[in-house]
Formats: sequence, C-alpha cells, structure tokens
Amino acid sequence: MAAFDFARLIATAADTIAAHAEELTALDQAIGDGDHGLNMKRGFEAVRAEAGAFAAKPLPDALKAVGTKLVMTVGGASGPLFGTLFMALGKELPAAPDRDGLTAALGKAIEAVAARGKSQPGQKTMLDVLQPVYEALAQGKTGTEIANVADKAADATVPMKALRGRASFLGDRSIGHMDAGARSTALLVRAVAEAVEDHQ
Repeated sequence: MAAFDFARLIATAADTIAAHAEELTALDQAIGDGDHGLNMKRGFEAVRAEAGAFAAKPLPDALKAVGTKLVMTVGGASGPLFGTLFMALGKELPAAPDRDGLTAALGKAIEAVAARGKSQPGQKTMLDVLQPVYEALAQGKTGTEIANVADKAADATVPMKALRGRASFLGDRSIGHMDAGARSTALLVRAVAEAVEDHQ
C-alpha cells in the first residue's frame, strides 16, 4: 500500500467519523456517556493532522502510530480499545500483507481488544462487529460484502443486553439501543473496505 493510499485511507476514515459524529453521540447518549461521537471525531482529526508522516512509514509502523495517537486523543474507554486494535494490527501485520496475513493479524488484534476490554462477543461491544468481520475476511468475501456484514453486526447489537462498559450499568434498559462502539467500528470497516477495494 503506497504512502498516498494510506493517507487517503486516513482521510476517508476521518471524514466518515466526522459525518456520523452526531449519530454516534446520540447512540451513546442513550446508554453511555454521550461523548463517543465527539471523542472519536477528535481522535481521527488528530490522526488526519499527521497523515503524511504516518503514511511515510512502513504499513505496520503506520498502524501502530495511528493506534498510539488514538489512545492519546480519543479519551474515555474508546481510546484504549480502538488504539489497541490499530496497535495490535500493526504489530501482527507483515510489511506487505496479503489476505491471509491481514486475517491472521485481525484475529490477534481482536484477542488484544478483548483482553483490554475484558470482554467477548455477545456483550454488546465493538467485538460484536469485529468478530463477524474477521469471519467474513477469512471466508474470502469482497470489501463491500465485509462492509455489509459489519453493518448487520452493528444492527444486531440493538436487542442485546450490555454486559460491559458503562451501558452495562443500565441492565435491561440497554436493550433496544445500538452500541455506539459497534456502530463506529462498522463505519470504519466500510470506509476501509471500500477504499481498499476501489484501489485494487
């Protein structure tokens, strides 16, 4: 992936989060702190500001740098979780990844996020999107198909009862609301999957 491509990918991700910041905030107001949209927007704008420097690095190092920046700038619970996702991807990804390498790296990154959040799929978190995305990637699905899987997985968090994070304090009242972290994860998956597919 050339330097220009990674910078464009960062811009696409930042644009996507910015465009949906109010939606993410509204989702988080229902069952969380209400700051998810603003926090994610701030983090990805900080990444965008250094897109050129990040894109000049080898891809694994670039992903680790993005993760570090997100930890420093997103705040709340989302900063460490999304930061861990990118840092673990960078740590596990080969310099010139193919689908198998990306699939394996994503599997390890999901394990890292689960460990950091002390959570697992089925608890109404971003993992409920990441796990189906991993499976779709392993099955050889296209970028658009993977993005559709991510959207459906985020929708599937609506009837779940939250067992982790601030939403878990609400118990049964968390049922009927989409998890904001799952939604932002799905948005990022679509942004990345479509950008990569368009460039192939």
